[in-house]
Amino acid sequence: MTCEANPARFGMVRALAAACAACATAGVIAQNTGTAAGLSTSAKTEVPSTALARTAEPPGQTLQRIQATGRVVIGHRESSLPMSYVANGVPVGYSVDVCLQIAQAIGRHLQRRDLRVDYRQVTSGNRFEAIECGDVDLECGSTTNTAARRQRVAFTIAHFIASSRIVVQSQRPFERIEDLDGKTVASTVGTTNIDSLAREAANKSVRLRIEPARDHAEGFGWVVDGRVDGFAMDDVLLYGLRASHARPQDLKVIGKPMTIEPYAVAFERNDPALKAVVDAELRRLIQTRELHRLYDKWFTQPIPPNGINLGMRMSHLLVDSLRYPSDFVPQ
Repeated sequence: MTCEANPARFGMVRALAAACAACATAGVIAQNTGTAAGLSTSAKTEVPSTALARTAEPPGQTLQRIQATGRVVIGHRESSLPMSYVANGVPVGYSVDVCLQIAQAIGRHLQRRDLRVDYRQVTSGNRFEAIECGDVDLECGSTTNTAARRQRVAFTIAHFIASSRIVVQSQRPFERIEDLDGKTVASTVGTTNIDSLAREAANKSVRLRIEPARDHAEGFGWVVDGRVDGFAMDDVLLYGLRASHARPQDLKVIGKPMTIEPYAVAFERNDPALKAVVDAELRRLIQTRELHRLYDKWFTQPIPPNGINLGMRMSHLLVDSLRYPSDFVPQ
């Protein structure tokens, strides 16, 4: 399928469709509209005539499109708490806040005080197509920077590092995977976590019975009910499940990281000018410790809509990576 250009946003810029031959149609992405802090709500939505005249715009023109339309489009997720989700009908989360800061930086770069923010909901299945088709300028979710994905999109400096770990009952004497020798540990079927769990156990000569769960909720519920001894998954998801439980203190997350997954904002890979602006803003957030304050807001304090507190302090992996900010990821 091909990309279907949005006339209200791109005018007659037809080159996007040709550049996105494998993209899903624009109708797969739901849209909401919002405004970033410090960004004007009075921008006009019409595309200037100078932009309408560009009928053969090449890839890598995201900043030009933003300048022409007066809007930045943020792609968000529906339920990736606390990274990117919808609460009370509004996109929120740690990644969303990072992207709102980037949007303000783009406004400063373009000298557009009236720059607006639009929100478009994306999924794990269509998020990269949304970027390639120009429907989304910044993808702000829980997306890992990998070599394969860098063939399609660009990434900025990681603002979060997830890792696969294990949740167990607090009363059990388990602190590391070695303590689970001879025990049963669940993980969600079809995820990288179930593979990394088996690999980690083999590497450390730990005898595990691995029980596939249909989804995260089932595997977590098995731990609560005592059917299995542990449940392996991305730590940020484990902390979210734990915090949502009626008695969070009854559960604990244990073990050293079995995988390392750097989450980063994704955007068009052929726009070096945009990348320069985005990377500069991430470095500013890190150097001024604004990123640390945003982290604390979403991981160590009550968050909407129900006021749960993940109680998840910044990991040593993330602390160390922020000391030397870089978008380099070897794999």
